Amino acid sequence: MRESVQAEVMMSFLVSEELSFRIPVELRYEVCDPYAIRMTFHLPGDAPVTWAFGRELLLDGLNSPSGDGDVHIGPTEPEGLTDVHIRLQVGADRALFRAGTAPLVAFLDRTDKLVPLGQECTLGDFEGNLEDALGRILAEEQNAG
Repeated sequence: MRESVQAEVMMSFLVSEELSFRIPVELRYEVCDPYAIRMTFHLPGDAPVTWAFGRELLLDGLNSPSGDGDVHIGPTEPEGLTDVHIRLQVGADRALFRAGTAPLVAFLDRTDKLVPLGQECTLGDFEGNLEDALGRILAEEQNAG
């Protein structure tokens, strides 16, 4: 069985109303973390930045504004399914991206073939993996602080 799905899409990084540029963004989905999608943004002159968020958030954001906190996704036009905005926020810093809906739908379709939506909890020892991951995160925070 395949363990991951990857794709690269081009997105517009919207710096301001007058300035935007196209960047490659790597999409990744892994069976070992069945609820999450990872997007790695390759910004010119900077190290790649990876964000992880719920697969369901990306799916919901294709049709209507979705998201709380640091990640918001929604269609650019109320009637159309042509593009979506992805807004990422850390504190007061925000980044806004515009992506075509079609490559995102194609990627989500491939993830659904790997792990159907709603079937994530049937994969192995999800709770044990979650406890291990939370333990690592807490250990990193204690070491950093």
